[in-house]
Amino acid sequence: MNLLERLNTSDRFANGIGAQLVEIREGYARAELTVEEKHLNGANVCQGGVMYTLADLAFAGVCNCHGTLTLGVNNSITFLKSGQLGENIIAEAVEVLDHHKLPYCEIKVRNEQGELLAVMTGLGYRLKKDFEFDTLM
Repeated sequence: MNLLERLNTSDRFANGIGAQLVEIREGYARAELTVEEKHLNGANVCQGGVMYTLADLAFAGVCNCHGTLTLGVNNSITFLKSGQLGENIIAEAVEVLDHHKLPYCEIKVRNEQGELLAVMTGLGYRLKKDFEFDTLM
């Protein structure tokens, strides 16, 4: 099984809300989700936790592409604009530092028009445990 398939099936929470990884390359991952009624908060816009989960899934893709199980230990997100019902939102994660223990990434969440909705930074922690997969995609 490739990494993209493994993360899309094993991350049950992200899968349950409809978030899916669509691309993983070394140092880069992209995840997407279409905003549905179930994703809306009391203000009738995309709930922040949905955007966070999408960004976190892209973070998982980029951090785990080296074959060592990596978990997030500190993530910070800033919401800049609301996601709207029916929009496809995209999270792109870029590995800034491939540290052997503490990889650091930047994640941007945009809507289908390319407008920036949120920015997140992520710090991972690499466990002494292999994360096995055949290929990235």
